[in-house]
Amino acid sequence: MTSPARKRWDPSTWASKRPFGIGQQRPNNYLEITKALKDNIHAPRYAWRILNQGVCDGCALGTSGMHDWTLDEIHLCNIRLRLLKLNTMRALDPAVLTDVSGLSAMSSAELRDLGRLPVPMVRNKGAKGFERISWDAALDRVAAAIDRCGPDRSAFYLTSRGMPNESYYAAQKAVRAIGTNSIDNAARVCHSPSTFGLKESLGVAASTCSYSDWIGTDLIVFIGSNVANNQPVAMKYLFHAKKEGTKVAVINTYREPGMERYWIPSNLESAVFGTKVTDHFSLIHTGGDVAFLNGVVKSMIERGLVDGEFIELHTSGWDELCAALVVQGWDHLESISGATRAEMEAFADLVGAARTAVFVWSMGITQHTHGEDNVRAIINLALTRGFVGRPKTGLMPIRGHSGVQGGAEMGAYSTAFPGGVPIDASSAARLGERWGFEIPATPGLTAPEMIDAAGEGHLDVLFSSGGNFLEVLPQPERVRASLARIPLRVHMDIVVTDQMLIDPADEVILLPAATRYEIPGGVTETSTERRIIFSPEIPGPRIEEARSEWDVFLDLARRVRPELAERLRFENTGAIRAEIASVVPAYAGIEQLSRPGDQVQWGGPLLCDEWSFPTPDGLAHFSVVHPRTSDVPPGWFRVSTRRGKQFNSMVHERKDAITGAGRDAVLIGGDDARSLGLSDGDLVTLVGRSGSLQGRVFTAPLARGNLQVHWPEGEVLIDPDVRSPESGIPDYNALVRIEAVTSEAKAQA
Repeated sequence: MTSPARKRWDPSTWASKRPFGIGQQRPNNYLEITKALKDNIHAPRYAWRILNQGVCDGCALGTSGMHDWTLDEIHLCNIRLRLLKLNTMRALDPAVLTDVSGLSAMSSAELRDLGRLPVPMVRNKGAKGFERISWDAALDRVAAAIDRCGPDRSAFYLTSRGMPNESYYAAQKAVRAIGTNSIDNAARVCHSPSTFGLKESLGVAASTCSYSDWIGTDLIVFIGSNVANNQPVAMKYLFHAKKEGTKVAVINTYREPGMERYWIPSNLESAVFGTKVTDHFSLIHTGGDVAFLNGVVKSMIERGLVDGEFIELHTSGWDELCAALVVQGWDHLESISGATRAEMEAFADLVGAARTAVFVWSMGITQHTHGEDNVRAIINLALTRGFVGRPKTGLMPIRGHSGVQGGAEMGAYSTAFPGGVPIDASSAARLGERWGFEIPATPGLTAPEMIDAAGEGHLDVLFSSGGNFLEVLPQPERVRASLARIPLRVHMDIVVTDQMLIDPADEVILLPAATRYEIPGGVTETSTERRIIFSPEIPGPRIEEARSEWDVFLDLARRVRPELAERLRFENTGAIRAEIASVVPAYAGIEQLSRPGDQVQWGGPLLCDEWSFPTPDGLAHFSVVHPRTSDVPPGWFRVSTRRGKQFNSMVHERKDAITGAGRDAVLIGGDDARSLGLSDGDLVTLVGRSGSLQGRVFTAPLARGNLQVHWPEGEVLIDPDVRSPESGIPDYNALVRIEAVTSEAKAQA
């Protein structure tokens, strides 16, 4: 754990000389604490125990209680406070669901506020709502449906908010015992391109460094990542990094206000005067990352800024990359990136002057048709100076959910077994021998493919634990129509979501889930920095019939395959951890975690330590990546989706406290707005090739020719058939034109 030397207050780092940012657009963190007290007033002691003893179920930074392994300070953020009531609120009255006609107009937030799901319930075709059913009857119905249709017409999906490693592992084992590899989770939609790029280039598939490497590195670069909004605890790391002399650079389409300045409530200096965060912004086109990064590498070569000795001794593919960059002309790179040659050269100088650097990226990089190449381009830049495998350097695909890292590593993936082992006949045979039953040897359906199959009438059973396809996949009405065709849908969750209310083709079953804090024996999560952290069971009120996902999935599998019943039992979560340790070698040590504060970081603080790369030839690999030309018709704009005052798709407020933008905001650069004669607040319609969206103009510092809209609202613009070629995730970006709304339409609005 790092305890940075105490530094004197430094006015040059202040965001404002107005105490507490009075009059500035910024989050009111103390108001968030007040709201959390109000939301949890019915169970204050339980809420406090969760905050003080549990592992955070928000983002994947991985605080245990209110402490972590990076800084010896208290950590508490707005996201965790907003999520707290999901764990403490009372059960809803089942009578509320006996007629769902009045619920369809409610927002997701209003549905959540109804309370926890209390008991299993079923709704049959033609029924107005749900009626109570026993757990045995519910699981018998699901098992019978799988028996009728067969495992090939069944699919299973798990979300990542709060779901522990034990549930992921047990669920994927159960599903494979049932006879299919069609199990997927949110990790694919977030960071599967990162897995492809890192594994191919470095032989690893996770962050190569730790959060402590941020503090004291010469340079930290955020690319398509907005930690101020999505991982706010990380802002404290940046505060201390700045105190240690670290420079912060951001490559993005939008000059994010939270990355420009931020008030950290638990640090007195920052709480009073705020902190200037970013030293260098590079504004680029949406989708222009490869062109910009290639231009930076090209400039570094021309200016002699690369580490030739490292490249010669520890890498391959350098000559091929150099040859490819020679023919990528500056005009071409400028046009696609949206940045000038001078801007790329300035960034090259910044990287070239650094002795150490850490590169952090998120879904602004991965959720593109060329997401895998975006990741490879980042790795190329890092390898030019050996910024991997040594202290204060690294490559970090930062995670947004507390369970998402473990979801993939536990094998809850349609294309990989536990430990990230690719699915083929050989790997299936080895795992089958270990488990004592035959394992399917072909990949299953990914989450987007499940919706495709449902729409085509090829899916008869969908078991979704958490998550909401209506809010996370493109074209919600298409998703709705597909879900409505599935004969049996099972939704296991802690609260009501709108996908549960879609009329059943035959029947819909609701199952109440336990939270991670309610699971007997405690559980673990894996953070972005690969730290496996034990989260104990927290004493407190319980939803009597709520069950843990790990227990339910195994119970279902035993009903489908009774002959395998004894192979599909775990006495407790400790027994699951013991099996994880034997099946996933990297997770050795998880079996010893049993008390609050217990943790182990798989792979140690650094992967590829001392430039030892677990690739077949022991070298890091440069990749030849080509900028993807984007034909933008005259008058059209690139639009990308963003988050604001929300956690994943869970919207907490209609206005983003960091930017001031409402949920209907169409963020546009000032020059673009003026050229179209638009002013803040004007009603406009974005018209794309897959749909349209009405919103209000909100001028902001964006690269010219680019727009941003909030997600999930903006999903109506996204083409569901446009996906990355290797990992198959949707491209959450589109091309649109702007139409001013007529006076008549304004009056109706």
